[in-house]
Amino acid sequence: MTCFGLCLGGKASPPHNRVVEIDEEISTIENARVYSYRELRAATEDFCPVNKIGKGGFGSVYKGRLRDGKMAAIKVLSVESKQGVKEFLTEIKVISNIEHENLVKLYGCCAEGDHRILVYNYLENNSLSQTLLGGAHSSLQFSWITRTKICIGVARGLAFLHEEAQPYIVHRDIKASNILLDKDLTPKISDFGLAKLIPADLTHVSTRVAGTLGYLAPEYAMRGQLTRKADVYSFGILLLEIVSGRCNTNKRLPIEEQYLLERAWRLFKKGELIQLVDALLGDDFDVDDACKFLKVSLLCTQVMPKSRPSMSTVVKLLTGEMQVDDEEISEPGMLSDLVSLRNQKNTSSGSLSTGSGKQVDSSSSANTTATHGTMTFTTIDDRKS
Repeated sequence: MTCFGLCLGGKASPPHNRVVEIDEEISTIENARVYSYRELRAATEDFCPVNKIGKGGFGSVYKGRLRDGKMAAIKVLSVESKQGVKEFLTEIKVISNIEHENLVKLYGCCAEGDHRILVYNYLENNSLSQTLLGGAHSSLQFSWITRTKICIGVARGLAFLHEEAQPYIVHRDIKASNILLDKDLTPKISDFGLAKLIPADLTHVSTRVAGTLGYLAPEYAMRGQLTRKADVYSFGILLLEIVSGRCNTNKRLPIEEQYLLERAWRLFKKGELIQLVDALLGDDFDVDDACKFLKVSLLCTQVMPKSRPSMSTVVKLLTGEMQVDDEEISEPGMLSDLVSLRNQKNTSSGSLSTGSGKQVDSSSSANTTATHGTMTFTTIDDRKS
């Protein structure tokens, strides 16, 4: 059966001077291989629907085989997406010059005519939102050992971005749909379209809010103050999701259980954090380890940015090189406060907006759609655990 290609005919092309500007910017980026559109069309069998593995706010992602035999994840940006062009260039600039075991690898890009395509290494096991948080939608088994490997791997990837990359990189959209898994379930941080490169001599930058409500740090969501600690907060939420096996927001649950972070704080105060551990693990987990991971998540989500640990410290806490001090844990920044803020903003101005005019995504709750991803997917239903 012949597969028909992605129909791009009849759509408005970007202005000629904008195309030239994009081509010139790409030509100045080192380590960015340029693929022809013809080559990528052949790799995906003319962008055959059966090869589509994801869809995000700025286009679709296809599995394909390149000329050298490598499997690749090929993201085709929608031609109508104005924001996508900026994020296309940002992603190439950020990820083409860095490499780490826990970051996706950029093979190259295509900027031919009005086509904007990113080519990444193909990761067999999709994203955490599709697998771990997808429940019955995935056949993968996430043992406690596997979950600890994923948590520590993501922490190491962020520590690299925050402390080894020069200039250092704030990701701005750490969430389950942006953590991809290879055949060995090694985690890879993806989607650098919203990333900010911040010189070492700056303590923070002020910017409009971009990212996903539910993972946003309070100071960033409310004041647009961006530091590495915003990523630390997002990681804390992700850590809670991995240990508990549920999304950070689930409106189907009783009101007192809808927000995962708030429930974690209540259980911590009662000395009952163990209740948050995913019931699917049964007795197959280390109780002390699980409680330690949950306490680290509370440290990462403290209201005051200075109270949150650095990502290198988080790695040491998770691996046992450092001990968690319960006395350092105070009340975290609550999602319900940010939801109230969003509702106020929606009432007064229509939506919380980002620096490039995009709306902030809603949290990973049921019936929402995740966007901004290099390989983000329509959010799956919440598990009621």
